[in-house]
Amino acid sequence: MPATRVRLIAPSGYPHDRAAMSRGVARLRESGCALEGLEVFERTELRYAGGDAERAADINALAVLDTLPDIALSIRGGYGATRLLEHLHYDALRERLAGTGTVLVGHSDFTAIQLALHAKSGLLSFGGPMLGPDFGAETLSGVTLPHFWRTVRSAHGHAEWASSGEHALDLAGPLWGGNLAMLCSLLGTPYFPRIDGGILFVEDVGEPPFRIERLLYQLHLSGVLGRQRALILGDFTDCRPSAYDNGYDLAAGFAQIRRVAGIPVLDGLPFGHAPDKFTLPFGVPARLRVDGGAARLDFSGYPHLA
Repeated sequence: MPATRVRLIAPSGYPHDRAAMSRGVARLRESGCALEGLEVFERTELRYAGGDAERAADINALAVLDTLPDIALSIRGGYGATRLLEHLHYDALRERLAGTGTVLVGHSDFTAIQLALHAKSGLLSFGGPMLGPDFGAETLSGVTLPHFWRTVRSAHGHAEWASSGEHALDLAGPLWGGNLAMLCSLLGTPYFPRIDGGILFVEDVGEPPFRIERLLYQLHLSGVLGRQRALILGDFTDCRPSAYDNGYDLAAGFAQIRRVAGIPVLDGLPFGHAPDKFTLPFGVPARLRVDGGAARLDFSGYPHLA
């Protein structure tokens, strides 16, 4: 069997944790992958993994490569993807990638790329592990990488977790979402896709609870939440209240959103900046079922390895 070809892309921050990057490279090679794009490790400009043109070229190259990689893997998040959106070759990317099995994957800041590719090209991508934080973690999650490989090696995938908030659901719609702050940052731009009847999942890191509520209100007041069939809350890592919050915490903020959203709101999804995360395709048909405290997502129609 030929090696799985993994091309590294660096649309956001520079690889500040070189030990994690080295561990990630070693583990991918141990699993039978051939790596391309290692030169991204040598690029640094301010807080970015190179200049805007270099980072945009990581993605635009996918439109002109003679042989497509099996996986285009973001090395890390941070910030910087937003600066690339005006410079991506959306038509060429659609013509080259649509209908292929190339897996584009990342999370956090990578959400901006996912939103733009779907809005401008209709391309499907994955929210999932990145090289440094996940493949290169000091202690590997028992969930993240097994779920990633199982998902991208099959035409059908699923995710199961314990949830509260809803006890009986069975609904279908396009699955989409990602980092909450990145979603809200692109509202009102040409890079935010109009997805109706969807199953929206969100996560975030390092934001105090009142900001999380405010971001969710932005989705609510803009009409985005009301057009969805369900909202799924992922991990909200290090989103701690301050003394001034006077007892107000994430649970209080989420309870308020449940009151105003007008759609089912589930919690507990392993996705975000915690070690355990599912790999979730962006923009594909999905079915969400809840029975008691057990939630299950089934999805299909996404690029996968041959």
